[in-house]
Amino acid sequence: MKTFWLILLVGSAVSLGLVLLKRSTPKGWLMRFCVHLVMAAMALYALNFSGWGAGGYVPLNPFTIGAVAMLGLPGVGLVLGLQWIVLA
Repeated sequence: MKTFWLILLVGSAVSLGLVLLKRSTPKGWLMRFCVHLVMAAMALYALNFSGWGAGGYVPLNPFTIGAVAMLGLPGVGLVLGLQWIVLA
């Protein structure tokens, strides 16, 4: 099980690097970011209460929602991986 989380963390870190390398800012970025914030909060809420997180609980706070909004699906993996490392 720890191997799965390690692979997920490494994959998320690589995806983070790719996202940071892409630096084009389209018009309407504020509206798009707000939509991503709402979608990230809904995704984390669904993850916490669906039981898919394998016993992990991701707190809904501005930092986790912001990370998931900025990074998308790799952000969920990154938050879960960091939580696994800190709590293990």
